[in-house]
Amino acid sequence: MGAFSLTSSDKTPNPVTVNSATHGPILAHLSETLDNACPGKHTTPMNQLSSEKRAQIVACLIEGNSLRATARLTGACFNSVLKFVPQIGAACARYQDQAFHDLKCERVQCDEIWSFNYCKAKNVPTAKAAPQGAGDVWTWTAIDADTKLVPCWLVGPRDAVSAFHFMQDLSSRMAHRIQLTTDGLTFYLPAIREAFGTDVDYAMLVKLYGEPERTDARYSPAKCIGARPEILTGTPDVEHVSTSFSERHNLTIRMSNRRFTRLTNAFSKKAENHAHAIALTMMHYNFCRIHKTLRVTPAMEAGIADHVWSLAEVVALLDCAEAKAA
Repeated sequence: MGAFSLTSSDKTPNPVTVNSATHGPILAHLSETLDNACPGKHTTPMNQLSSEKRAQIVACLIEGNSLRATARLTGACFNSVLKFVPQIGAACARYQDQAFHDLKCERVQCDEIWSFNYCKAKNVPTAKAAPQGAGDVWTWTAIDADTKLVPCWLVGPRDAVSAFHFMQDLSSRMAHRIQLTTDGLTFYLPAIREAFGTDVDYAMLVKLYGEPERTDARYSPAKCIGARPEILTGTPDVEHVSTSFSERHNLTIRMSNRRFTRLTNAFSKKAENHAHAIALTMMHYNFCRIHKTLRVTPAMEAGIADHVWSLAEVVALLDCAEAKAA
């Protein structure tokens, strides 16, 4: 996967405390693992952020703050924050990869959201010391129209190879036949046929654009003047051929992840860190953030979680991984 209102108002989360009666068997297992790895009091090694400080950093990052702003707000060293992102991102991606299987989704929408790494694609040839992966970076996302769960995502270029791997991942997580809607990107059709075969009700929503407005001062993008559904596989319900939820989720990503903010210098400098930051964003969206329409988190609506996760519990995923590695 993907390379995939706070429960205590705005207060800093308390230290990790897990109770099987209130937090469910998953977190009870995490607590037991930590107790076995570190009997007695959980001590923090020298030069390692405490669980409380980690939760503070996560709280800042998932609300759209940059790395340096997060360091200033939490009092942590900038390099510590920078090193923490891939650690917590990998833990979040690993957990969601294991949790999102045999999903009973009915209607899934897919879309791609643009960003860039180091510099925009047009500037890569003249960029100084551009790293591998510099240029445009696309995040492919899938969202369940009913539960609003994001079961998978992929960070990569906008090409046939990314479409293939993205659809292979999506199909492996579904428990049964689904209705699938994408935009008119041509890479989707062969990828979906390879991943799902005929066991899918698939339609494209092709948007129609007018002529772009050009002036001497600026360029204005073309205006969308309509959309046309095209049924390509199976018998999808035309009333539900839509990408509205996936497009709205793109806004959620841009609002909660500083790396997607335009006209700033907060863009990613490494493709790996970009993917890790998205994994953290998806973890918070799926498990911690209450959806205003559903009144629960997407993971709860999908039957994957039985409560709203706190940020301390998200941090416990990393604590558990470090305890096992010790």
